[in-house]
Amino acid sequence: MTTGKASSLHNPYFHKGEGEKDIWSLINEAAHDATLKRPDRPLYNLGQGFFSYNPPDFAIESVNNAISKPQFNQYAPAKGNPNLVQSLKAKYSKDFGYPIEDNQISITTGANEGMLSVFFGFLTPGDEVIVFEPFFDQYIPNIEMTGAKVKYVNLKYPSKFDSENVTGDDWEVDWDQLEGAITPKTKIIVINTPHNPIGKVFNEQELERIGKLCIANNLILLSDEVYENLYYDATFPRPATLKNLPELRDRVLTVGSAGKSFAATGWRIGWVIGASDLIKYVISAHTRICFSTPAPLQQAVSEAFTKSDERDYFALTRKAYLKKYELFTKVFQELGLPYTEPAGGYFLLVNLSKLKVPTDYQYPESFKNKTYDFKLAYWLIYEFGIVGIPPTEFLQPTSREGSGLERCIRFAVCKDDEFLQNAVERIRSLKDYV
Repeated sequence: MTTGKASSLHNPYFHKGEGEKDIWSLINEAAHDATLKRPDRPLYNLGQGFFSYNPPDFAIESVNNAISKPQFNQYAPAKGNPNLVQSLKAKYSKDFGYPIEDNQISITTGANEGMLSVFFGFLTPGDEVIVFEPFFDQYIPNIEMTGAKVKYVNLKYPSKFDSENVTGDDWEVDWDQLEGAITPKTKIIVINTPHNPIGKVFNEQELERIGKLCIANNLILLSDEVYENLYYDATFPRPATLKNLPELRDRVLTVGSAGKSFAATGWRIGWVIGASDLIKYVISAHTRICFSTPAPLQQAVSEAFTKSDERDYFALTRKAYLKKYELFTKVFQELGLPYTEPAGGYFLLVNLSKLKVPTDYQYPESFKNKTYDFKLAYWLIYEFGIVGIPPTEFLQPTSREGSGLERCIRFAVCKDDEFLQNAVERIRSLKDYV
């Protein structure tokens, strides 16, 4: 097991080496350069998880309505717009199956700031936080800025993924590693369900086992559930609602996102839900980090939740995403390229180890010393006009080689169907390299 270093001037998550770029700059600049060199060829960006289409009309109407009212163009309370608090109170009381009160909700400037507020609300230098890898890359610097240390636990790469499709359940928690990672300094375990980049939804048995460890060791369970409305099985297990472990709810902090819920990642409206004696520290940290979250957008999200219920919006959205996945995965089935069948979210993790990339292909200096998935991503961008994300970026640097993920690419399907269909036609040309 590898332990992360406390934040310092030499921490790679804060200061890249001279000339070294972060993943998003590296991929987006490669995509830009490829477009300049081939202006006649459309480029299909399936990399970052941003939408190619607008939020639903009723959400846009809610923004316009909120901006037209003087009271919603001024500072919102640090705890959040009272109307949004009430909307979330109603939503989560229904979703969780038990009452949620006003003092159990903190509105934050996006889910990322919500998680940052949790870390700054509870962590001090020398504390430890357990994170499963692969992980969303923002977790690590957010934790290390507090002076706390990250301890990594594997979601074990399924060996059969090299030759066949797998499910989220095939990505198993390394339970021995998890139990061994807990020390008297451990304060928080972080999970992400539905999971980015895998698409895994933690099942009830996994959540209960993690929850029992939290209870036994007096830990907080921070559950990043920003894709909570995008699940594709009949139900969505979540730690705050486990019937066999109701005592866990007092130590769970659930993170949500309007950006993911309403195809509006630029709105930066998020929230944290949990027991009042935990939430008060989240609110205190949030108040110091940014004080107030954009007021008109908070009001718009409140109205959008009301309108979404009237329109059965989230159920219809899930159906639309099932269609998107059906459309997009067909080409990988044709090519015999395995993928992890997503149980939630809007990403698809595809194993490209069967592709025969020319061994003499020339890569720029910024890609030469990277793991193979970075080279795959570059080749796909320049030769096929398809942008994906190399998933070893979601591993600590020492875990990347030999992880299995270095043969994979993550694609985002949060695009309109025509866009996906055109991307599929471009991907189909990979047949000459299988």
